[in-house]
Amino acid sequence: MKKFYLKCLSIIFCLGMAAGTQSCTDDCETTRTYRTTRAFTISVDQIRAGIAWQAPQDLINPGKIYVKDNYIFVNEIKQGIHIIDNTNPANPVNMGFLKIPGVIDMAVKGNTLYTDSYTDLVTFDIADIKNVKESGRVKDVFSSGMADGVTWYYNENIKLLTDYEIKIVTEKYRSNCGFSVVSPNPVYYDLSNYNGSKGPTSSNGSSSSSSTGQGGSMARFTLYDDFLYTVSQNDLVLFNIRNQSQPVQENKLNLGWGIETIFPYQDKLFIGSTTGLYIFDNKEPSKPQLMSMFQHARACDPVVVHNNIAYVTLRAGWCGVAPNRLDVIDVANLSAPRLIKSYEMQNPAGLGVDFPSLFICEGKFGLKSFDASIASDIKLQQHIDKMDAFDVIPLGGKHLLMVGKDGLYQYDASNLKDMKLLSVIPVKQ
Repeated sequence: MKKFYLKCLSIIFCLGMAAGTQSCTDDCETTRTYRTTRAFTISVDQIRAGIAWQAPQDLINPGKIYVKDNYIFVNEIKQGIHIIDNTNPANPVNMGFLKIPGVIDMAVKGNTLYTDSYTDLVTFDIADIKNVKESGRVKDVFSSGMADGVTWYYNENIKLLTDYEIKIVTEKYRSNCGFSVVSPNPVYYDLSNYNGSKGPTSSNGSSSSSSTGQGGSMARFTLYDDFLYTVSQNDLVLFNIRNQSQPVQENKLNLGWGIETIFPYQDKLFIGSTTGLYIFDNKEPSKPQLMSMFQHARACDPVVVHNNIAYVTLRAGWCGVAPNRLDVIDVANLSAPRLIKSYEMQNPAGLGVDFPSLFICEGKFGLKSFDASIASDIKLQQHIDKMDAFDVIPLGGKHLLMVGKDGLYQYDASNLKDMKLLSVIPVKQ
């Protein structure tokens, strides 16, 4: 009996070895896409010397968008700002490129453009849009920042900043069919959730002054009255801009961690974070007062507001693992916001409301328009796919701006069921 069992085990072992040998000799070509980061350091003196007004350039990696009068400002992430004459939305004209190292956000009041440049808040005189010039600077007000899920840090003691260059790599290599193979690069990212998120970090369109512009929902800069509000990952920093070209830091509030976006509506501030929505009373603009927080699962979280309804998109990705959805929140009682309904989404990012129209960017799944007349029964009207949508700005006259990894799009949105493309400035491939 013992010999019989040994014989059986020998046969099984041999068959296993044969199968293993066959697997080892299988040869397949595998394609894998991932992103790598390479650290680099740069001095603040180098950064500050890097400002320049240049000839028009192609869009390569666009981020936030901002609108003021007939001009569109398009952030080229950490590189600068494209300034586009949009007098004719069907034929926008690229006027020039303002090189600003480290720029992610922007806002405009009157003839002054406000931007970040890594550690500094910088102002520019844009009265002559063909010859933009630096007009002021507040140094060392930001100690860190984030874009594309990567954080930069500043060491004030040695005046050096550390940032990371991101590179998307697609490689082919030989592998054993059906078996895991150790990659040349040990860390991989699920790019289905990587939508070029600019990292939530432009002023939104609600301000007490008509001389301000309008930004998107992914903003970390916004304007109200004589103040510029900026949010970092953990602070709300207020600047007095009565002298528009010479901002003065006036207040700083710690908000915890995971702060992403800011949206002003009437005399309130709505601040999105990875764990919830903060609501501030802003009747006294220099001293916002926290009224409440609406908590949600950890996720990326831009917000827009109309009347007593807040619309919040939650997106799974580098900032959280919550379900992809739209939360519609009743904020009639600002001290006790309540959820009206959640709607399933695919990969929602920026959004905009021009009531009753609601527009949501779905990353690689495109752009969607909704009828939001009834908060508890929001209905899809049109889904434009085959594009990668990041943020959107609805303008008066049923005009819509959308930016994404593919470029800057403009639509006639007078018919939500049949939005018409007016123009596109494509990203250079």
